[in-house]
Amino acid sequence: MLLDKKRSPSIPQPGKETLSSMRERSVVSFFCGCGGLDLGFLGGFSYKGTKVPKLPFKLLAAYDHDDKCVQTYLKNISDHAEVRDLSSYNPIEVPAAEVLIGGFPCQDFATCGPRHGLKSTRGRLYQALIQYMEVHRPLVVIGENVPGLANMKQGDVLNTIKQDIASAGYRVEVWTLFAPDYGVPQRRTRLFIVAVRDDLQGFPVMPKRTHTEEHYRTTRWAIEDLEGISDDSIPNQSQYFRASRAKKGNGQGDETTPADSPSYTIRANAKSRVQFHYSLDRRLTVRECARLQTFPDNFDFPHSATSNIMQIGNAVPPILGNKVARAIAKYLEGVK
Repeated sequence: MLLDKKRSPSIPQPGKETLSSMRERSVVSFFCGCGGLDLGFLGGFSYKGTKVPKLPFKLLAAYDHDDKCVQTYLKNISDHAEVRDLSSYNPIEVPAAEVLIGGFPCQDFATCGPRHGLKSTRGRLYQALIQYMEVHRPLVVIGENVPGLANMKQGDVLNTIKQDIASAGYRVEVWTLFAPDYGVPQRRTRLFIVAVRDDLQGFPVMPKRTHTEEHYRTTRWAIEDLEGISDDSIPNQSQYFRASRAKKGNGQGDETTPADSPSYTIRANAKSRVQFHYSLDRRLTVRECARLQTFPDNFDFPHSATSNIMQIGNAVPPILGNKVARAIAKYLEGVK
């Protein structure tokens, strides 16, 4: 694992978190993708020389419809993942868990997507979470999606989702988190829909930011040490799109990613959205994109560049997911 020689300052946090003594809680993951949110909930990995402590969660099962994502998950996280179409599943066939997590598909809510919203089958997939909730009654549910969900139809779409969750017997909050505020070297905002079963007291506290704007982690901080590496001594570092810049104008993906600020958002639309390195005459490698998304260097993406970038772009940054998971762990410490 590479050492972090340029650790940026962060906001001091009062006290020291003790997680090892907490009761272990079971988790089921829907729409798991390659496992960014799941890795955040598990903890126990290193990123840029810093160890991320193991959290008191145990994965029982993880599901996604994409076979390649599941292969990546099985290779790097656990053997609890399987391919399943959650648009037509039987909740009885899925294990009961205390926590349900799921980054339900965002394409129909994203500002850069078709924005079909709740009119499409994909846009209604959040209901797979609700079907599970109605049968198994988990203590806490975490749904993740893009910020564009909040402004669709003047907020009506998000309100519909919240009302549907509340009707299943849960209290709901929406956390809007800007990833650089939590140590992620990438400009990425995500919504976390947090639901607590309505017979429980209290509510998780939204994680406090750990980094101020003047101390945001930058693209250079994240990937500068990879500049002299062109082989796979660091997995996926030799893998990138060999594309020339547009001859006229600024085509999508032809911009240069900034060196001294957080990177652009790593997107799943691979060939048109992977920008050029700030100092080298090439696009960013798969490993550099994974670094900006805070995957550890030993997390190996085993497929083509197109598939790997899609998986990375669709993932929750593990470091951001870990901040949310810590908040859930702290809340559950007081739940019998």
